[in-house]
Amino acid sequence: MNLNDAIQECWGKIDEGQVATYIPALAKVDPYQLGIYLFDVTNDKKAEAGASQVRFAIESVSKVITLLYAIERLGLTAVEAEVGTRQTGFPFDTVLNMEITKETHPLNAFINSGAILISSLIEEQDGQSPFAQIFEFSRKICNDPEITLNNEIYQSELRTGDMNRSLAYYLKAKGVLNNDVDTRLETYFKQCSMMVTCQSLANLGAVLTNDGVAPWNGERIISSEAATYTKSVMMTTGLYTESGTYSVKIGVPTKSGVGGGLVSAAPSHYGIGIFSPALDAAGNSVAGLALLELVSKKLKLDIFRY
Repeated sequence: MNLNDAIQECWGKIDEGQVATYIPALAKVDPYQLGIYLFDVTNDKKAEAGASQVRFAIESVSKVITLLYAIERLGLTAVEAEVGTRQTGFPFDTVLNMEITKETHPLNAFINSGAILISSLIEEQDGQSPFAQIFEFSRKICNDPEITLNNEIYQSELRTGDMNRSLAYYLKAKGVLNNDVDTRLETYFKQCSMMVTCQSLANLGAVLTNDGVAPWNGERIISSEAATYTKSVMMTTGLYTESGTYSVKIGVPTKSGVGGGLVSAAPSHYGIGIFSPALDAAGNSVAGLALLELVSKKLKLDIFRY
């Protein structure tokens, strides 16, 4: 398929969303951007179009990386003891899911409470801070040594992240988060402020779709168990309250971030990275999801259909 034509077909969707204004640094991002990168692991072919090399804040897509790293460091059993795999039915930054269900742990790893808890599980090792480990692992699994920390976005998150502070203190009050809140939130805010491209995310998706093995050099970066678990959670909770809707529309494990990024893993076939910063009410890229839906249909990627 012609990716440039696909971008043109979905361009008008940008006007249906808006950038994430609640984070001041993200409010300044030009909404009129749309890019895609495809990594076909079956024949090592790549294709890209539009703003595929523009750097943007990874935001909640980082939750995929941190979850994978936590599983590799601690084991799946330990991670499953801390977070569930259930849909919440509530926005990503609320504690209502735990309050109403009387759960003692976050319902999944991709809502903010779950992601903050996952980050808090990573302890200093060999003199490396938790974020330094996540940062190094991100560069490796995204095959992108140019990933950087955007200090402006980090400071913006730090200044305006009161909702995330409330989530962290709630978890601490419930006896779930057993670490210093400010220190753990520093890690979380920094992981969200890493700068990536569509290509970075396509590489991440390619590792997931290739059962944990990097298709660019044959190295196993994560276990098959970690890849399978994470793709399953991406399918059921990766797009927040719209996860069920897009399981039907797209049928590909996907995770979004409020920076406008999407990472998808079409099993045994494609790693996909998409960027477009104008978001819908749930926090997902409007034009990005339209483009992903079109690509999924054209390339027959829906795992429930083909």
